[in-house]
Amino acid sequence: MHKQLQKSFWITLFIFTTYFLQGQEFLCNVQVNSQQVEGTDKRVFETMQTAITEFINNRRWTNYEFKPEERIECSFVINISSRPSTDRFQATLNLVASRPAYKTAYNSTLLNYADKDFEFEYVEYQPMEFQENTYTSNLVSVVSYYLYMILAIDFDSFSPNGGTPFYEKAQNIVNAAQNAPESGWKAFENNRNRYWLLENLTNASYSDLRRFLYEYHRKGLDVMAENPEQGRSAISNSLNFLKNVYDERPGLFALRLIIDAKRDEIINIFSEGNPREKTDAQNIMKEIDPSNSSSYSKITQRN
Repeated sequence: MHKQLQKSFWITLFIFTTYFLQGQEFLCNVQVNSQQVEGTDKRVFETMQTAITEFINNRRWTNYEFKPEERIECSFVINISSRPSTDRFQATLNLVASRPAYKTAYNSTLLNYADKDFEFEYVEYQPMEFQENTYTSNLVSVVSYYLYMILAIDFDSFSPNGGTPFYEKAQNIVNAAQNAPESGWKAFENNRNRYWLLENLTNASYSDLRRFLYEYHRKGLDVMAENPEQGRSAISNSLNFLKNVYDERPGLFALRLIIDAKRDEIINIFSEGNPREKTDAQNIMKEIDPSNSSSYSKITQRN
């Protein structure tokens, strides 16, 4: 009887654990690089890396159930540049997030960005706790903000304006951080920070950015495995949404990040297109991304 109860307990625990793990949204690789910091205890960077990894991957960030193969792949690389005090760190956060293309093993980059304005406090072994609408620490707020932005962009790529609930979560974090001593959260600091990335993507004047995310990925990239011509045609049409935003405001921060994330992919996609598609895509991208104009010449150069 005792053995049967014990067996039942372990079966129940296994089912519960499996269910719980399926709920996790992220499969995130976190690296903390301290090579620039000399003469300091390196152990703290190992515990920092473990703490951030567990904070991202083990927490429930949505009410949706994600299967293991559906988890969003991303990487957070924190390059520590200095350690002003025992628990104070200055760093750059390099983050990359991607989503799979339907019926392929290919992952398409959604966001590839380096936040160079990242200063935070980390006390070894102190739990990282996220409290919505409350600023507890810059480390927790910055990491949580980008996770919600990744969720928002990812959901936008699967359904029209699907990321709205997560932009709202990111907005709560920005609002709570307005009195934070660290920079990166306020409108007046500069026009290329966390405040403005969120503002650009939720501003109705630039709504074609979010429309692009859906049309490009769901109607274009996800179709290409079964119908390359149809998928490429949809992607070609989606580039016009980027041009609309460029015409409205050429130097828009969020537009630049989307173009940076998609540049190489767009070149590869249209290198296989028909002559008209090649020319149209090349012309649009050269216009909206003039500093990389020479890169787009590869589209028509390839056979």
